[in-house]
Parts: sequence; structure tokens; C-alpha cells
Amino acid sequence: MQITINLDESLLKEALQLTNLNTQEELVNLAVQELVRSRRKKNLLDLAGQIHFAPDFDHKALRENRHAAD
Repeated sequence: MQITINLDESLLKEALQLTNLNTQEELVNLAVQELVRSRRKKNLLDLAGQIHFAPDFDHKALRENRHAAD
């Protein structure tokens, strides 16, 4: 998708230097990906304390079984 936007040029230059990216397109794509990732992470954190496991759930046994299959 092609769009035209006005961005702070000095901010773009600094962001390009910090990320070692070559183009503004790469930089904007990275910024959008990071925004989506951080929002998804926030949404997952909203679930904290709301997930209840079955009383007989044994996470240690599950971990041991997973490594045994490797």
C-alpha cells in the first residue's frame, strides 16, 4: 500500500540510525509491527489472573513429557 504522510525528518533520521535500517519504508513497517506487537502483548497481560487451570493440572509433568518427545 502506498501512502503519503508528513513525518518529522530529524526523528526519522535518528530512528534510521538507531535501527540500522536503510529506508524509511522499512522503518515505518518496523514501527507498525512494534505497535501491533506491543498492543497484543498488552491484551495478553490483561488476562493475568483470569485463567484458571484444572486442579489436577501438572505443569511439571507436561514439561517433562515435552522434552522426552524431542
